Amino acid sequence: MTTLGHAVDLGPLDDFASGEARQVLAGDRVLVVVRIDQDVYVLDDRCSHEDYSLAEGEVDVEAREIECARHGAMFALADGTPTSLPATRPVARYEARIRDGRVEVVLSWARTW
Repeated sequence: MTTLGHAVDLGPLDDFASGEARQVLAGDRVLVVVRIDQDVYVLDDRCSHEDYSLAEGEVDVEAREIECARHGAMFALADGTPTSLPATRPVARYEARIRDGRVEVVLSWARTW
């Protein structure tokens, strides 16, 4: 199995306010982007407990977590793991990088041949 991927430009870094969550579309995926200072985190924009947008939730800047506004589940921005109930399953995390002042996310998928 090989992991393939491609970078998608999400826009200028300055368009993402520090400490706030923002929903973005990248190809066929709906993502939540969170910038904290010069770090950028990208997760699937769906709570794993119940199909609800994480972009609607609050960001805990100090803990680097995002809250699902529906039931209060918290997820680590670094890897998408749940840090509180009722969520027990992680959400997908994507590699994010800043290149020439712009935010890019690497969308990957596994392929066998």
